[in-house]
Amino acid sequence: MPVVRKNIVTDQSSRDDYVHGVGLLKQEASQFTTADFDIPGPTAPVHTYDLFVIWHGLTMTTPVPPGGNPYARNAAHRGPIFLPWHRVMLTVLEANLQRVLGKAGFALPYWDWSADGDLGSPTGAAIWTPVYMGGQGTPIADGPFAFDPADPTSFTVRIESDLSGMLAQTDRGLNRDFARAWPAGWPTLPTSADVKGALAFTPPGGNPVDRYDTLAFNASSKGFRNRLEGFIPQSPTQPVHLHNQVHLWVGGDMAPATSPNDPVFFLHHCNVDRIWEGWMNRYGRLYAPDMTAPAAIYQGERIDDRIVSPLGAGDTPRGVMDISAIYAYDVLP
Repeated sequence: MPVVRKNIVTDQSSRDDYVHGVGLLKQEASQFTTADFDIPGPTAPVHTYDLFVIWHGLTMTTPVPPGGNPYARNAAHRGPIFLPWHRVMLTVLEANLQRVLGKAGFALPYWDWSADGDLGSPTGAAIWTPVYMGGQGTPIADGPFAFDPADPTSFTVRIESDLSGMLAQTDRGLNRDFARAWPAGWPTLPTSADVKGALAFTPPGGNPVDRYDTLAFNASSKGFRNRLEGFIPQSPTQPVHLHNQVHLWVGGDMAPATSPNDPVFFLHHCNVDRIWEGWMNRYGRLYAPDMTAPAAIYQGERIDDRIVSPLGAGDTPRGVMDISAIYAYDVLP
């Protein structure tokens, strides 16, 4: 029986379970240490939640193809692998939350940021109140993820990345800095009209699979994936869109390679995944490139290339195209 992912703002049970489960994973020691990931400093245990932070951070410096430029295409971003890779990450987190909560029926909630975008991107929206995710600050001072240096069980950022994506140890509270001006941030959230525009986008050419992504499968491609990831349409007045726009609007720890430090990351990406599922409901379970694409250029993002996780579970783009046996959404866009 698939679990049903719901809107965190309207489903109190999902909210309470998510907050509690994240806290449990933050306190649970994994089998790994910082030395296993070559993170500088004294060897320290890595907690289960922080494995997701490290996993995401490492992908940012993992080039596609191997030996390429990770700032052009990496193992999770700027190419067609973006949506399958994050879907794998979400399902691994969901399974771990089900385990620590002891609730096989738990489903990750999503944050429909377009609803806040339609209201003018208020920094005091429901999700930023103390009963949900808390607000902004350096560090944030309210909500379930506020940092208390006198309380070892309070939410603590332990792994961060510098501007080059290199991982480092730290011990501090969670940072958010809403609605800063470009290039440090972005002043507005996407709207429902922006989402509808991405869902309706048809690239030139007429090949059905081009709806998903197009040559050269990078940050300039003209398919749906790149509209949703947020690199097109390119404009001097708005260089970021949708997924990218949300990261920059939240700011703080949502901006660098270690953005899963903010639990809002998973609510955001759950909504991105929901939009992708809505797109596939319209057009079919399409993906490109397939395995005929040359490995020397596209290895790591072809349909049967492996997505590897430090938490053991992994999959391929083909393997996560149909997730109907695992989860569904209460409402699709």
